[in-house]
Amino acid sequence: MAEGFTDQTHLLIGGEWRPASGGTYEVINPATEGVVALAPNATAEDGFAAAAAARKAQPAWEATSIEERSALMQKAAAAIRARSKELLPLVIAETGATARVGSQMQVPVTADRFERYSRDPRSVLQTPLLPAPTAATALAPGGLIGGMVNRQPVGVAACITSYNFPLVNMAGKVAPALISGNTVVIKPAPQDPLAVIELVRILDEVGFPPGVVNLVTGAGADAAAALVDSPDVDMVSFTGSTQVGTKIMEAGGKTMKRLLLELGGKGAALVLEDADVKAAIGCIQSVWAFHSGQICTAPTRAVVHRSLVEQIVEGLKMVAPFLKVGDPTSMDTIVGPVISGAQRGRIEAHIASAAPEGGEVLVGGDRPDFERGYYVNPTLILGTNDMTCAREEIFGPVITLIPFDDEEEGIAIANDTEFGLYDYVFSKDAGTAFRVAKRLKAGHVGINTAQRNHDAPFGGFKMSGVGRDGGDYGLLAYTEPQAIIWGA
Repeated sequence: MAEGFTDQTHLLIGGEWRPASGGTYEVINPATEGVVALAPNATAEDGFAAAAAARKAQPAWEATSIEERSALMQKAAAAIRARSKELLPLVIAETGATARVGSQMQVPVTADRFERYSRDPRSVLQTPLLPAPTAATALAPGGLIGGMVNRQPVGVAACITSYNFPLVNMAGKVAPALISGNTVVIKPAPQDPLAVIELVRILDEVGFPPGVVNLVTGAGADAAAALVDSPDVDMVSFTGSTQVGTKIMEAGGKTMKRLLLELGGKGAALVLEDADVKAAIGCIQSVWAFHSGQICTAPTRAVVHRSLVEQIVEGLKMVAPFLKVGDPTSMDTIVGPVISGAQRGRIEAHIASAAPEGGEVLVGGDRPDFERGYYVNPTLILGTNDMTCAREEIFGPVITLIPFDDEEEGIAIANDTEFGLYDYVFSKDAGTAFRVAKRLKAGHVGINTAQRNHDAPFGGFKMSGVGRDGGDYGLLAYTEPQAIIWGA
């Protein structure tokens, strides 16, 4: 097949690799517009079959000892690392991720997540309650009533992920689900399923029992919709757009699905009057430099005190020419392509909407002069928070800069959005930054940094989703609390 990759045309259902009922479809390289390989095109029938296989395998997997589950997780981490040189070019080819992002944050973090969740989870999943002295009642004799919270696996988890970080996002769902005793049906994004198929192959090869890990992929939504509808699926863990997330919540209600929904974001970098301008610029420019802005945590709204607007604008103008746009396989490329022609068109429509709504494009706003590839130049728009490009998630290298005059106005602008995933505060006064951070309606706030703590709970307020994962919170997400009470 094109570009040296072999076809990955089979699904894994109940331990059997088999062709998809819908045949195959082409996976396109966003940098070259060529075919990377063919992927299996699952139907609803395949989705229901995968869910049934996971249901059949779940009781035995739950009964498997923590030690055995942990050993398999460790084998998976080691195997992923051993195949990193093979996985990296595949990830770059199908996602358009730059070599730097792929080598640092796509493949290695996938292995790290399996290793992280290979730890014994019982200290998190079994927690004692304080004894409660209780008087006799008509219900029962009195006594010192003890108890504990025992967290049971939800059962079967459908893990459905977005296209931006296919391996990492999937590992962040599958690893805590498996160690907690759940079986899984894996459904990667249609745009770039190939590396996830290889991940599933690794899990199969290291010895996860038949039916514990299942895979369906497809160009359309039929297989994913089947997983949401299936009574054999207890939980849907989804990362993607708010539009799709609301449909999953509505459809899943019929069978009382447990949900973990990591949805859209429109992050605000709130730059207060006393901010370190250099640090703020470093964070804001990550919208351009980190995976072409295709991340839900991106600070796509730069909410800047009016006294600092000129400095921030000039700083971003200085940065933009040094961010090489081009071939993602080159280690000096900073800005790669966006995922598809359709997504590039959507980004360009948002940029075009700025001027009629009173915005001004200060940087970029166009395409680089390349013959092929779905590229958009880093773009900076000066405007207001009521513009379309400031209201809707763009998922591209586009920053909207919005001035404010005082702290209260800045906080109000940051919170004036339907989203609430990830915001940032910049101030040289740590006390001020902490106080302001607590007033932002977002599930995560970075103070003077864009760095992450992967043990922190991750998820959003408002339309940015339901539930939290990350660290021990990932274990809680895939389990149900059971209270066990006894008398003494």
